[in-house]
Amino acid sequence: MALPRVKTHRSIFGKLLQELRLVSSDRRSWRILLFGVLNLLCTGCLLMWCSSTNSMALTAYTYLTIFDLFSLITCLISSWVTMKKPSQVYSFGFERLEVLAVFASTVLVQLGALFILKESVERFMEQPEVHTGRLLVGTFVALFFNLLTLLSVRNKPFAYVSEAASSSWLQEHVADLSRSLCGIVPGLSSVLLPRMNPFVLINMAGALSLCITYMLIEINNFNAVDTASAVAIALMTFGTMYPMSVYSGKVLLQTTPSHIIGQLDKLLREVSTLDGVLEVRNEHFWTVGFGCLAGSAHVRIRRDANEQLVLAHVTNRLLPLVSTLTVQIFKDDWSRPLLTGALSSSSSSSPTASPLGAADGYAALASSLPPLLLSPGGEFDPLTSTPSKPTSPPPEFSFDTPGRNVQPMVLAALGHHTHRPYGGLGLSYGSTPYTGMLNQGLARPGGGMGLGTQGLGVGLGLGVGSAGGPSSQSYRTAFGGSTAPLRFGNPLASQSQYRQYQP
Repeated sequence: MALPRVKTHRSIFGKLLQELRLVSSDRRSWRILLFGVLNLLCTGCLLMWCSSTNSMALTAYTYLTIFDLFSLITCLISSWVTMKKPSQVYSFGFERLEVLAVFASTVLVQLGALFILKESVERFMEQPEVHTGRLLVGTFVALFFNLLTLLSVRNKPFAYVSEAASSSWLQEHVADLSRSLCGIVPGLSSVLLPRMNPFVLINMAGALSLCITYMLIEINNFNAVDTASAVAIALMTFGTMYPMSVYSGKVLLQTTPSHIIGQLDKLLREVSTLDGVLEVRNEHFWTVGFGCLAGSAHVRIRRDANEQLVLAHVTNRLLPLVSTLTVQIFKDDWSRPLLTGALSSSSSSSPTASPLGAADGYAALASSLPPLLLSPGGEFDPLTSTPSKPTSPPPEFSFDTPGRNVQPMVLAALGHHTHRPYGGLGLSYGSTPYTGMLNQGLARPGGGMGLGTQGLGVGLGLGVGSAGGPSSQSYRTAFGGSTAPLRFGNPLASQSQYRQYQP
C-alpha cells in the first residue's frame, strides 16, 4: 500500500515542477520572483525592528509589506493562467484562480488588521514604552519598498479590482482634497483624479501616521500615540481591502456585475427587436475571471425564421461584451390541440344510436370518415386552436337543442344484411326492390311515412331527415321500399332538429 502513495506524491511534485518550469520560461516571471525574494528579506528585517522598537504601529505597517508578497504571488498565478489553455475539465479556463487569489489575499490582510485591533485594545490597558531608534528608519524602508513593488510590477488582477470595486471610505475623503489641490495644480489631475490608487494611498497614509507618532513620542514621550496610530492603520487597511473582497466574492458566486447590467439590458433589448426573434428568456450572465464575461440565453424565433441567420445576428450583438457566449435557438412550437375520437366509439356512447352502432358490417365505415373535434368535456369544439372551456357558452352554430347535439350515425347500404333492426314490429323483410315511377314518387325517403303500390303489396318507407335529401342508409322491406338511402336518429325529435353530416 505504500508504493501507490509514493507514486502519488511523486506525481504531484512532478506536476508542480512542470508548472514552475512553465512559469519560469517567461522573462516577466523572473522579475516577479526577484521582487518576491526582496520582499521576504525586507519583511524579515521589519519584523525584527518591530520587536526591538516595541511599536505596534510599525507592526501594522509591516503587514502591508506582507500584502505585497501576496500580491506578487497573485501576479505569478496570473502569468501562469495566461499560458494555460482551457481543458475538458476546466472548459472556461483557469481565470477563476486569479479571482480566488485576490479574494484570499484581501481576506488575509483583513484578518491581520483585526489581530492588530485586538492587540491594540490590550495595550490601551497597559501601555509599554516605545523605542524610537529605528522607528523612522523602518517606516521609510517599508514605504520605499512598497511603492517600488507597486510601480515596478504590473499586477493585472489587483489593477482591475481596484478600478472595478467601489471606493473605500479613505478614497472618498481624499477625493475632496484632491479636487481642491488639482484646482491649484492642474498637473496632478492625472494622478489624483478621479480617485487615487488605493494601495499607494494606504501606504502614504500609514507612513504619515508613523511620522506623526515618531514626532509626538520624541517631543512629549506620549507612548499611547503608537497604539492609536496602529488602530488607525488597521482601520484604513480594513476599509481599503473590504470593497475588493466583496467584489471578488461576488465574482466567485457567479453574480452579474453591477456596472455591466445597464449595457446588458440595452443589448438584450436590441436582440429582442431583431427580425424573427419573438422572445429572449432564461438569460444569465456572470464573470468567469477579471474582464472575462460569460453568458447564456434562450431565443425563441418564428417558425418561418432562419435559425442560422438569427444566431449570427444575436452573436454579433452580444459577443463584444460577452466573450464566452452560449445561445440556444428554438422555433415557436404552438400547435392546435385536436382531440380525435373514433366515430364508432362516440356513437356507441349515444343512447339514440346504440342499437344501430352494433350492427354487423357498419363498423368498418367509421375509419373512412373524418375525425371529430371534441373538447375535453365531450362537446363539439369549433375549428380553432384554442380548446373550449366547460363553462363557455356554445358556439353560434351549435344551439342547445337535443337534435343539434345528437351525433348522427351514418350507415352504409351494403346490400342484403342479416341484421334487421325492426324485426320486433312484425314486418317481414324481403329483397324485392322498388320498381316503377309510382313507387318512387309516393315513397320518398325522409318524408315521414309513404305508401306505394307494387302489385298487391304496400310499400312502407320509414325515414327521418329533410325531404328529398340524400341519405347514407336504407332498409328494404317486403312491402316495398325506396332505393334511396334513409337516415335514423331520435324518433321523438322534430325533423328540423336533424341535419346530415357532410364531411
